[in-house]
Amino acid sequence: MLAAHAAPIYKVVDERTGQVTFTDSPQSYEQQADKQISQTGISTGSTTSNSSSVNAASGNRADTSVNNKQTSQPAAVPKPTLQTAVNYQLTMIEPKAERAYQRPGQIITVNLQLSPALQAGDSISIYLDDTLISQGITASIATIDLNPGEHTIQAIIKNSAGQVVNRISRSVYVIQNTAILRQKKQLAQQLQAYQQLPWQQKLLLKLRQKESINNDSQ
Repeated sequence: MLAAHAAPIYKVVDERTGQVTFTDSPQSYEQQADKQISQTGISTGSTTSNSSSVNAASGNRADTSVNNKQTSQPAAVPKPTLQTAVNYQLTMIEPKAERAYQRPGQIITVNLQLSPALQAGDSISIYLDDTLISQGITASIATIDLNPGEHTIQAIIKNSAGQVVNRISRSVYVIQNTAILRQKKQLAQQLQAYQQLPWQQKLLLKLRQKESINNDSQ
């Protein structure tokens, strides 16, 4: 189960370039005069989630029996029966509403509910931004592979002829975890400062590091 914890998401628009950024820490943009900041209705709240059980009712098919009368005429060739179109009910259980996910730690979990069960030849697929993610009613999407911003999750049902008979979609937002981002920037700055040191100071730092490791091991 995931504990509920909500944090507001802000939309930052660069007035010079028009670039849009979603963030949960608008403080880093408030000192920039060319940034327009506004709060959205999206939050990073994690909803309590249990393993979804899919209640799929099996479609009832009517069996038609043909009584052939015994006559002197040859038996008639039975006509092929046409498959009746199924009215599928498709619901997206998770995510159940628009929400934001922090990159790279969080995972986007997709759970669908379908009724009745898929008929032979029909299929259901899950897409992220027009890219096929999974065949079926569940999927897990790692945010580390996604760019920050808005993304669309879509589930599509197709019949045996390849025609779309039902679909459902939902928008989600990926934001960069600001704490991890600050750590990466700090490490990058330290590495850059180290690269600019003369070789004598680099050697001295390595010797001090070895001495510290030896002292800790004793």
